[in-house]
Amino acid sequence: MTEFDLDLGRAARRGYPEAVYCEGKTPAQVAAIAERIRQAAVVTLFTRASAGHAAAVLGVLPDAFHDDAARLLAWPPRPPAATGGRVVVVAAGTSDLPVAREAELTARYLGRDTELIVDVGVAGLHRILAHLDTLRRARVVVVAAGMDGALPSVVAGLIAAPVVALPTSVGYGAAFQGVAPLLTMLNACAPGVGVVNIDNGYGAGHLAAQIAAPA
Repeated sequence: MTEFDLDLGRAARRGYPEAVYCEGKTPAQVAAIAERIRQAAVVTLFTRASAGHAAAVLGVLPDAFHDDAARLLAWPPRPPAATGGRVVVVAAGTSDLPVAREAELTARYLGRDTELIVDVGVAGLHRILAHLDTLRRARVVVVAAGMDGALPSVVAGLIAAPVVALPTSVGYGAAFQGVAPLLTMLNACAPGVGVVNIDNGYGAGHLAAQIAAPA
């Protein structure tokens, strides 16, 4: 196995494209990976990309889609035509938006119709109630929240679709960089809640895309 032995057959094997986790890699390494992807012409997501990583990818794949807030790039730049059910991504607060946006874009580039709802945390329950029609039309809902992490259980108690709970590291000291909301979500009272790891927007979006896949 070489340093850049990419899983170029993932789409054929699993139906979903390769993803390159950029954190921990140098921009030069990411550029070399992007060159391999360009040569193989495979659909790829680059996640957790810093400004340096993004510049390296765009230097090789200048037409790649780049979302700075989500720290995500996608190539080719246009997502596939949407199939299956809708994925709705909910962010409790604006501070949760980068992780929520990563989840939404992942689901979109994996071929799902997506919608993002922001600033509907439990500090003002009327805000989430105002979106009930949208939530109830979704095949699956991703809920990103930090602090007390209570929003996924609230949403799951209001809708029939499964909820992917996405804890974020947003919060004061006792939130323990996301451990507190993670534990809250694991202990959700409402059934139908599955939990991914702290700040794992890619994992939440991928799981949601699989749940919402065409029958």
